[in-house]
Amino acid sequence: MTYYDILFSFFIYGFLGWCSEVAFAAFKQHSFVNRGFLNGPICPIYGIGVTVVVASLQPYVGNLILLYITSTILVTFLEWLTGFLLEKMFHHRWWDYSEMPLNIGGYVCPLFSAIWGVACVLIVKLIYPFTDKLVSFLPIWLGKFLLVLLSIALIVDICITVQGILKFNKRLALMEDIAKELRNISDQIGENIYDSMMDGLEAQDRLKARADVIREKVDEAKQENADELKARMDSLKQRAEELRSKYEKMAKLPTFTSRRILRAFPKMMPREHVREFGQLRRILKKKRRPFQVLCKLKKLT
Repeated sequence: MTYYDILFSFFIYGFLGWCSEVAFAAFKQHSFVNRGFLNGPICPIYGIGVTVVVASLQPYVGNLILLYITSTILVTFLEWLTGFLLEKMFHHRWWDYSEMPLNIGGYVCPLFSAIWGVACVLIVKLIYPFTDKLVSFLPIWLGKFLLVLLSIALIVDICITVQGILKFNKRLALMEDIAKELRNISDQIGENIYDSMMDGLEAQDRLKARADVIREKVDEAKQENADELKARMDSLKQRAEELRSKYEKMAKLPTFTSRRILRAFPKMMPREHVREFGQLRRILKKKRRPFQVLCKLKKLT
């Protein structure tokens, strides 16, 4: 295969893979979900995987069993490598087969590997010859022009998606910092209440020992402590309210990329900021329900 053929194969099978993912999601969730990692209608893992299979396994086309075995091994390795790299780069697990038997790290499992193997055999034997002829019908100048446009669109999409994911991770980290500060403020308020109570008890003990001599001074000291405590408590409560408002605002305004990613990968799990990630997911589900109800009502009418 030439570079020209490889690029066309990548875009064709990336698009077909995206179509299959969207169809599967529509069947399962009864709504359109862009299941790709990118914003555009392409799944790079399908484009890369099928292109590697087609380019590498042509010598085994005549042997169906050997073609199936090698396809299964190759796509399993590619799926594991992709899942591992995505988690290391973006600190999120994009799919999870941990509940499937004999899975490897949650990235791959025998059932889906077997399915990918069958799919690759069908592609190599049936679909690839058709798409190869289809590409050959295009004039070279037109094909190169299309590849340039598609490549530019892909690069722009990758940049936008990566930037959106990094912002999403930064938002989660900031939300976690706010939550930690809120917990610290809560602890400080509790400590202040405890200290005030203990100061009052100590003052009472001293008052009993030297009742008439220092009663007036103790009352003054208690009043000063009460005023100081009230000022600290008011300051802490105001700061807590500001942080709580900021936290809720950040949780209720997820970016376009974060909303799309959360819908596209329902089993996605972060390695960090798990609590904040769950908060965003719950808010997104609440916002999604009215839309789904409206769609069902339209179907009924």
